[in-house]
This record gives sequence, C-alpha cells and structure tokens, in this order.
Amino acid sequence: MQRIAIIGTGPTGLYTLAALIDGQQSLAITLYEAGDQAGVGMPYDEHANHRAMLANIASIEIPPLTCTYLEWLREQSAGFLAGYGVAKETLHDRQFLPRVLLGHYFRAQFLALVTKATERNHRVTVFEGCRVTDLQAGDNALRLWTNRHAEPAHFDRVVIATGHVWPSTAEGGPGYFPSPWSGLIGTAIPAGAVGVLGTSLSGIDAAMAVAVQHGCFQEQSDAPDSTLRFELNGDSADLCITLMSRSGLLPEADFYCPIPHQPLRIATPESITREIDAGAEGLLDRVFTLMAREIRDADPRWSDGIALEEQNADTFADAYFANRAERNPFRWAQRNLLEVERNKRDRHTVPWRYALLRLHEVVEDIAPHLNEHDRERFNTGLRRVFIDNYAAVPPESIRRVLALRAAGVIDVLAMGQAYQMDIGDHGTVIKTAEGEHRFQVFIDARGQKALDLTDLPFPRLRDQLLAHSDELPPVGDNYTLMVPEIGGHRIALAALPFLMHDRPFVQGIAVCAEIGATIGGSIHRAAQRRRPWLAGYDDEH
Repeated sequence: MQRIAIIGTGPTGLYTLAALIDGQQSLAITLYEAGDQAGVGMPYDEHANHRAMLANIASIEIPPLTCTYLEWLREQSAGFLAGYGVAKETLHDRQFLPRVLLGHYFRAQFLALVTKATERNHRVTVFEGCRVTDLQAGDNALRLWTNRHAEPAHFDRVVIATGHVWPSTAEGGPGYFPSPWSGLIGTAIPAGAVGVLGTSLSGIDAAMAVAVQHGCFQEQSDAPDSTLRFELNGDSADLCITLMSRSGLLPEADFYCPIPHQPLRIATPESITREIDAGAEGLLDRVFTLMAREIRDADPRWSDGIALEEQNADTFADAYFANRAERNPFRWAQRNLLEVERNKRDRHTVPWRYALLRLHEVVEDIAPHLNEHDRERFNTGLRRVFIDNYAAVPPESIRRVLALRAAGVIDVLAMGQAYQMDIGDHGTVIKTAEGEHRFQVFIDARGQKALDLTDLPFPRLRDQLLAHSDELPPVGDNYTLMVPEIGGHRIALAALPFLMHDRPFVQGIAVCAEIGATIGGSIHRAAQRRRPWLAGYDDEH
C-alpha cells in the first residue's frame, strides 16, 4: 500500500480524503489533527466560534462529501437545530446558517468517510489531539514527527492541509486580540469602547461576539421598517463598538445569482491564457480591457453610470466605490439590504455584480505572471473590487449591524491611508488625520495574511527548502512542491495561506474541494504509474 499522510482535517483534508478513497488502489492513509476532533475545521469549531457567527456559504455552494449539507441538516432533530436558532421547517439550499453547524456537518462527513474507506479496503489511521512538529524529505521516504510519538513515521506522500493560521495568544496587552480566534470567544468583554479593525464578515462576527454578551437580538414582526431589534442590557449602556477600515465602507449583502455559474462570454479562461502567453509587459492592462468588455456586454446601463469607457486598471476601483463612499455607510447598507432581499424574492440577478463574481475566478490566473509594478497596481486597485464583490456577507449579518446601529451600539470609522496604531497595557489608540480614538478592548479582524517560507511550521523541511531559495518554491498544478532536489513532488502544499501569493483569491470551501480533488487524482495517477501491469489490465478489461 502507498502510505499517505494528511496533516489537518479541515475541509481541505476532508475533500482530499474523499478523493483518495474513491480510487481503485488500496491506500494506507494517516490523518493528523491538532484539535480534539478530526473533521471539524477551525473556522467551524464550536470552541473557537460563537453561535452568533454566520457562515457566508450556503448548501447550494458546498460540494457534497457523502451527502449535501442540506440533506444532513434535514436529518437533524428540530430541537438540535433550534439550539442554533434554526427552524427545521425553514431550511433551504440558499440559507446562511451559524458556522458551527458546518463544523457538525463536517465532523459527521468525516466519520462517514472513514467508514466508507474501510469498506473499500483502505487502511485509515486517525490521530486526534496530535500536532505534527516536523517533516523531512528523504531519499526513499518522507519522515514525519509529532508531539505524541517518540520516533518519526515514514510516508510515500504527505499532504499539508493545515488551513488558516492565527496567533494562539493575545500579544500586546490584556485587552488586545490579534484575531477574533485568539481568545475572544469565552472572554468577558467589558461594556466600554471596543475597536474592531476590519469591516468584513470577520469584523462583523467579532462585533457580534461582543454584542451578545451585553444584549440580545429580537425579531419584531410588527415593526414597519425592520424585523430585527437589539435590546441592550441595563448595565451595558457604555458599550460602543467601532468597526474600522481605511475606507470606512461596510460590505454589501450577498446577492442572488445562478449556481453553478454561467460561462463568461469575452474574458474566458482561454482569452486570459492567451494574454498570459503574450508576456508580462502590459498584461494587467490587456486583461482589464477584456474585463471592461465583459462587464459592458453584461450591463451597459451600469457601465455608462460609472463611465466605464473612461476607466482603466488604476481608476476602476475608485469609480466602483465612489457612490458608496459618498453615502452614510448605514444608510447604504439599509438600501442595499432591501435591494438584495427583493432580488432574492424575485430571483433577479444584477448583471454587473454577477459578471464581477465570475471574473475574479479567471483574472486570478494572471497574478503569478504580473511584473512587480503591475502586481502593486493590481493589489491596490482591481483586487479591492473583486474582494468586495465575492466577500459579500449574509444579509442577516447586515440586519444585525443595522439593529446594533439603531440601538446606538455600533459605529464605523474611516481611518484613511495614513493611520497609526499604538497597542499598550491600558488599551489601544488609533491615530488618524481627524484625531485620536481610544479603545479599552481592541480586536484585529483583518483576516488571514499570506504566509511565506519562514512561516512553514516544519523546521527540517523549511531548512531543506531554504537551501535552494529563500522564497516558497513554486507549486505545481497538482499542488506539489516543485523541488526535485528533495523529491518535493511527494509533498502537496494545500494550506491556503501559503498559496495566497500566487492565488490572491484562494478561499472558501469550494476551493478546498477543488484542491482535494486535484491532489487525490494526482496521487492515484502516480500509483497507477508505479504498477503498469495494473493499468494494462484495466485497459483490457
């Protein structure tokens, strides 16, 4: 049997396992999970997330493992779902639910996959509460060390699927949290000035985790303008949460569109590939021309409204955000929410939004081919537009923000481009051109940052790679490290933070599924090459 190790059992690890056990050849698969339970995934772990935090993906978008998310939900008891604020009779495939429910789903899928693997004559070993501490490529095998085993284990292939990386403890003071997953959940937050750096879903979720310690949300069916109200506890009158970012813009609500996505007509994968093949010089501008043609073809009226014909790769972002930046963020959010809810009722797709959503998937391919100057232009321009579009948040999250605003609990701060952040023992101070803002509690919720070779948590492998370059080695189409000198093709780097340099939009469960399927298929093909007589037998029969 080929010996395969998977480090990490979040979504990427699960989809890799699913792909591996679907092959014809029996494999010996060992899964290592640092957490208490394999299959849950840190973003969905009940110990790291509050039940008020919502997942921004619905069942219709989640590739099934042994069953769809919706099918699993419908198998659960009404009482279990009610514990998470979900009514069983209201379940549907476009619903945004508490992210910890996804953790329960993935755990159940993991257990089902292990059973399925055994039935298909694979040998599966699972180590929970077991952290892999080192990895080394040898001539004949890969050696893997853990905190629970005295001797290294030997494998033919290893999949690094360690997922997101967050600071484990707060640094800088008792009221500072370097991420929402660094001790915030379970910590009593005083009713005072709370700053949240980041206005994306992570920032909103951090605000919700604080808010529900000091009040509760109540449905108001008789209210003419809003169906949600936040009731603040009597002893929490001093609570003031400030969401902040450079622009001070709130994200928009997730919008209705056809799934699976319809193909693009102009900026197709083939046309993007042709531009890449034409060379790095002028690549960004050539691709923007294709983008603009695609958007205009989809929505001429919106294109005229932002003078698309006059825009370029550097000005498009400002034109895109201009109307929103001039409005009060909460009024804009209210209007956007009403529009989104109306469109979902009517099953109406806003053409320019849908065009941008599909465009980010093909435009991402140019990232590793841009020269340094154009990469900077891309990061400060088009990248912001695409992230704003695909990172739209659940409408319920916007409803909650508006309810907090109506209760006088939340505000938004535009920090501008030149701001300073001073973290001290007695709080955090944000200095902007408009003045100083002091916070008793401060949460950095800017999300996952791209990681480089120095962040690799395996010292021996890191040293082997540093012997050839001080940068992360290229990753092949099958996600294996392209370092022939150490047999790097045997190691698949499937941890999203390490892929973000060349894939700036790599995120989400659908991407995890694509990565897992690619790695699994690659391992099966390699196994077949090792047994040509078996491949011949299959061809003949």
